Amino acid sequence: MAILIATAVASVRGLPAMAGYGWASIFLYVLPAIVFMIPVALVAAELASGWKGGVFVWVKEAFGERMGFSAIWQQWIQNVVWYPAQLAFFASALAYVFNPALANNGLFTGLVILVVYWFSTLIAFRGVKAFAGVSKWGFIAGTIVPSLGLVLFAVLFLSSGGHSSLPPASQGPWLPTWTGLASIVLIVSNFLSYAGMEMNAVHVNEMDKPGKNFPRAIVLAAIIILIVFIFPTLAISVGVPASSINLTQGVLQAFDVFFTQIGMPWGTTVMALLIVFGILASVVTWIPGPSKGLLLVGRQGYLPPSLQKTNKNDMQVPIMVIQGIIVTVLAVLFAVVPNVQSVFWIFSAMAVQLYLIMYMMMFLAAMRLRRTHPDVKRGFRTPAMGLVGWVGFLASLLAFLIGFVEPEGSTMGQLGYTLLLLGGIIGLGIWPFIIILFRKESWLVSPPESHEHEPVTPPPSASATTTSGPTA
Repeated sequence: MAILIATAVASVRGLPAMAGYGWASIFLYVLPAIVFMIPVALVAAELASGWKGGVFVWVKEAFGERMGFSAIWQQWIQNVVWYPAQLAFFASALAYVFNPALANNGLFTGLVILVVYWFSTLIAFRGVKAFAGVSKWGFIAGTIVPSLGLVLFAVLFLSSGGHSSLPPASQGPWLPTWTGLASIVLIVSNFLSYAGMEMNAVHVNEMDKPGKNFPRAIVLAAIIILIVFIFPTLAISVGVPASSINLTQGVLQAFDVFFTQIGMPWGTTVMALLIVFGILASVVTWIPGPSKGLLLVGRQGYLPPSLQKTNKNDMQVPIMVIQGIIVTVLAVLFAVVPNVQSVFWIFSAMAVQLYLIMYMMMFLAAMRLRRTHPDVKRGFRTPAMGLVGWVGFLASLLAFLIGFVEPEGSTMGQLGYTLLLLGGIIGLGIWPFIIILFRKESWLVSPPESHEHEPVTPPPSASATTTSGPTA
């Protein structure tokens, strides 16, 4: 369970944003892990062990169908926003293979997002067999190898006489320098780094003695995840000065420094290709993933019949086309906004905000269901639910509010940044309420299942795994 959780969460995409903080990045990783990652895992495990159907059913049972539909919608739409940010990282890695200067070219980034996303969508149309197994190898190539490589080559860089841009540990600083709220906005981005923990909660009933062993798995997973995040981040800090770290290129900037020092300049291209493959595998795997959950909910009468259709491979083509259109519109921003990093950050922040809305619903639902449905059998019960639930909710709420503060280094201006972020959240997140307002009885394709008192049973294959979109 610990390895499954760590695999779902670990990613190299967010490392450059933290590397600029040096030793203080450790604090920026540990704090969200304690107040967000662990509460999410514990609360989701209890909900998944008592009710089938994921966040839609959890929130619906607590607060009604409108809020339940909104929760599953936020979980889906944040992935749609995440795709351009992830593919901007892909474009940056691809640029390093041909011409590193292209990484800061908005037109190049926008075109890469469009081409790769629609190519991946066409692959997804062909069904599960077309991309089965891709996620595992993509994770190894695009996350494990680059993460280990950063640490290994940083050590070789230092041992061969390279100068470290990271000050000695005795000099710190171990806490972020306070220059106003903008100085801690990056903590919010780390909430997305830990998002997706609820995906693996469905496996809690497969564990032996889950009440005892699941908390142990959470602690072990947290340690593994922190190791995967912290050491590669410090390695980037060793190779690249904080003032020069690029949000989309930071990993490859560090590899460039390390490989040049040890006489292997071609090594950066190899790592770039591995990251490109890893991101492509992630996107191909996750384009049909969250939209499948939306389809299943939609067939209970929450989406019009035209969006409930599937092709001969049982793939939800209409929904994937809709999300592709949204990604296309978002990708255009990369072409028209001069600063690629600003657009990258706004999409990352928007994905975090949309996901945090869902998490706040989930925490409140878990605490309410403890009171309103105390007799529902749960395979796992969160210890000190009130404390854990409120810590998770308040941390999510605080992160949501801080997320509207323009981060340091952004050139958009506070008003423009806030309005763009708020407009995106409202424009993308309000649709479930509009859809329900115009819903018709003819939309119901299959009768809704009763989940209220239905215990969760393990899936047919205990080896099945689930990975997280925004973090893959």
